[in-house]
Amino acid sequence: MPTKLASDARVRAARLESHGLAAGLPSIAAAVRRLGAVQAQDFAASKWVVGSRVPGSVAADVDAAIESRDVLRSWPMRGTLHLVPAESLRDILAITGPRIVRLSATRHRELGLDDEIYAAARRIAERELEGGRSLSRDELQAAWQAGGVETTGQRGYHLIAWLALDAVLCGGPVEGRGQRFVLLDEWSPRIAAAPGRDETLAKLFISYVAGHGPATVRDFAWWSGLTLTDARAALADAGDAVAPFDDERFVVSDVSDESHGSTDAAPPAPRAAGRFVLAAFDEYFLGYADRDPVCDPAHARRVVPGSNGVFQPTLVQNGRVVGLWRPVKRARATSVSLDGFDGELDPARFTPRLREWARFWGQNLGEITAAAR
Repeated sequence: MPTKLASDARVRAARLESHGLAAGLPSIAAAVRRLGAVQAQDFAASKWVVGSRVPGSVAADVDAAIESRDVLRSWPMRGTLHLVPAESLRDILAITGPRIVRLSATRHRELGLDDEIYAAARRIAERELEGGRSLSRDELQAAWQAGGVETTGQRGYHLIAWLALDAVLCGGPVEGRGQRFVLLDEWSPRIAAAPGRDETLAKLFISYVAGHGPATVRDFAWWSGLTLTDARAALADAGDAVAPFDDERFVVSDVSDESHGSTDAAPPAPRAAGRFVLAAFDEYFLGYADRDPVCDPAHARRVVPGSNGVFQPTLVQNGRVVGLWRPVKRARATSVSLDGFDGELDPARFTPRLREWARFWGQNLGEITAAAR
């Protein structure tokens, strides 16, 4: 029997809603909770990912959400940094951390990192950070060097990530373009009892589809870095908290009926509307194994040139990724160039969103130009 899938137009309309782009969200912490996690190795980009969903916000609001410990930054998924709700980090790490450490074993051996070196690095880190202290990356690595733990090459970075995966360290106070490191248990102590593995998987799946739905089990497996077996178990354990959108995709069950379904009898979904200026690594494009519903496959490689994992800032019109944009900061204002996929874009149509972006960063918006095609 053939699979019945909703049209791409219906998917785009529903995703603009679930991402919080259509109507906006009330706070930075609410945006991070809605998305479940936000890829954040590019710290500045991750700030605009959440800021673009919170009307009137500024970059300092993201720093404040971190300083208030509502949002944490660590390595919970796919071996890269993410912003996550503080209450979720340990539970996610309990599932993903051991898997990532296992997958990193070959690289650890290549770098000469073993359990003995890890234990020494952990002792030094805990000694230097206890009592509410924080260290920059350079300061932490200097402490390791002084204690006989070599950090040359990528050893220091991998030790930091390893300790974060074991829920020892996390990002703490914001400093310049980055953060200082702190002990997770001191910076954000656990409040509630740890749930079981099945409950955590279910919560993670529900969280994912709440902020990314309609989405498939394969999308969730890619996003979380878990196996398909775990992803399918997560769907099963989620129970009535999620509902089918079509034969492959799911949404949270409290989404209105008019956003569901792929049959001819289903009521029409709201039209995907609006223009958005999204950050590099924005979850609207990044957060799926299958990105075809929101971006023509012929153009997808331009968003990730060279397939090197570095995602470019995107322009979205009526739910579809229609081009890229690039800011160039100058002495008095930041100019922006637009690069449309299917012809020249009208700068005037994206100017209001670009003004929001400039205000978020406290910058003056200069000339907006569009590349001719």
